[in-house]
Amino acid sequence: MENSRIIIIDCAASAARFTKDCLSALRYECDIETRAARALDMALSGEYVCVILETVIGNTDGFKLCADIRGSSGIPIIFISSDSSDASKVRAFSAGGDDYITKPFSISETVARIGRHIARYLQSNTAQRSGRTVKIRGLEINKDSHRVFVDGKEVFMPVKEYELLLFLAENPNMVFSKEHLLDRVWGIDAVGDSSTVTVHIQRIREKIETNASYIETVWGAGYRMNSN
Repeated sequence: MENSRIIIIDCAASAARFTKDCLSALRYECDIETRAARALDMALSGEYVCVILETVIGNTDGFKLCADIRGSSGIPIIFISSDSSDASKVRAFSAGGDDYITKPFSISETVARIGRHIARYLQSNTAQRSGRTVKIRGLEINKDSHRVFVDGKEVFMPVKEYELLLFLAENPNMVFSKEHLLDRVWGIDAVGDSSTVTVHIQRIREKIETNASYIETVWGAGYRMNSN
């Protein structure tokens, strides 16, 4: 890989070293950072392809740190945490996290999941704009560059938000249940329950529905993209 550096943000030294050892043995170069302010600068430096994050970093809320990173970067953010509660998972996704893995974790599964996120991120970074687009009124999704535009203005979207939006846009006016969307977009990466979909739909709406409504809630059934 042209860049395989990962930053592990965790103030629990033994846990961070174990994660680093697991990833270092399987091609990834890892740096450990315990200070939230320094970790934010490192995550936004452009030198890393993935952030691994705990829910609590000393006196700092890991969810807030995630949101701060996500506000400026599309880098994959993966929580590896000892907190296995659904509430924590929902908070992680609400803050912009891409995945949530609980400790103790399966080394092979974790490496595979991290690898998929990194591959998607690198693909979206290297793709160039072309003519392959999905357009619905003022919404334009470029499939090659993974870029989203609303009324001509680019809207930043992490990978899962983009994939969920694209799936709905490519299947307009069809109703999909939360469970179907969870399976279709997250697949074997799915964690928690269908509330994951609800959180991502909310975040997408906040970004694209400033002047028009695109995603409709069909109560008791799911969601659909309104192309009219």
